[in-house]
Amino acid sequence: MTSVNHTFADIEQLATFDAVIDARSPGEYALDHIPGAINCPVLNDEERIRVGTMYKQVSPFEARKVGAVLVARNVATHVDSLFAAHPKSWRPLVYCWRGGQRSGSFTHILNEVGWTARRLSGGYKSWRHHVLEELVRLPAQFRFQVLAGPTGSGKTKVLEALQAQGHQVLNLEALAAHKGSVLGGLPDQAQPSQKMFETQILHTLSSFDPGRPVYVEAESKRIGLLRLPDSIYQGIQQGQWWGLDVPVGLRVQFLLQDYAYFLHSDTLLEQLDRLVPTCGRAQVDQWKEWVAASRYAELVEDLLVKHYDRYYDRSMRQLQSGEARDFLLSTDDVSDTGFIDLASRLALRAQLTTGAPAR
Repeated sequence: MTSVNHTFADIEQLATFDAVIDARSPGEYALDHIPGAINCPVLNDEERIRVGTMYKQVSPFEARKVGAVLVARNVATHVDSLFAAHPKSWRPLVYCWRGGQRSGSFTHILNEVGWTARRLSGGYKSWRHHVLEELVRLPAQFRFQVLAGPTGSGKTKVLEALQAQGHQVLNLEALAAHKGSVLGGLPDQAQPSQKMFETQILHTLSSFDPGRPVYVEAESKRIGLLRLPDSIYQGIQQGQWWGLDVPVGLRVQFLLQDYAYFLHSDTLLEQLDRLVPTCGRAQVDQWKEWVAASRYAELVEDLLVKHYDRYYDRSMRQLQSGEARDFLLSTDDVSDTGFIDLASRLALRAQLTTGAPAR
């Protein structure tokens, strides 16, 4: 008769636990982790390197002796500072990289205290496998309402307004911490890892009702340094498209506000150099002169006409499938009130077009 190890739990049981504990190092946790998991490393980054080096260069036995002391000390600190007030009924789930020694040691100590602790079978690797499988399966369940429009038309503002109105929104640029264009990096905010980006996409989609529309912005295959999962890219191509029609002058007005942090930053001139391969050195030098003269409105309009709109038209021809149909929404108001009105009109028209409930 085969024995069953009751100290393990599977991915499907995640929601049944009171807490999910990531026992990996802070560096591993920062790259990606199960949503909602708290990081309680049994070895910090430096300790993990130290024990791993000793394992290879000295002996596994010597490494385990040092590791045991560090693990016991760190877990004791976590129990004392984070978990001491929890009742006996508290049920935590612990995971490490593969569901091995780190989570096993942590789980053993928690169980010895008297809590009913389990460790995730297969550890983080099983979670990563789950993410990749679900990102193939789940997006196909949704009919995406795709918001398209040239730079400065306020697509992200419309998505934010839709979300505030209670609609289902997959804001890919917010998850990617990037505005999508060559100058779209956010100040003092790095993009997440590719794995974290994919985890966040799955986490967002998992909370959605397939019977309701999901609003998303038209994106190319990359947002900054990150790649869109193939299933999301295909869902965008095959979705119902809605175009925003905003006059150039109003787009300039909007961008002067939306990119104010960037136009007045020390990195603007450096970022403009990235456009030399596509716009030429002479053109970029002229834009730099306008920056020096604080001629920002002229700069933004010229960037739109000579760079962004040209590449937007080309990318849209490549991105949009033959099955997609365009519906146009116009506005002459790029204030918050205008975007809220635009979101309301879009949601109503999407409901009439698809026949699906808006909420």
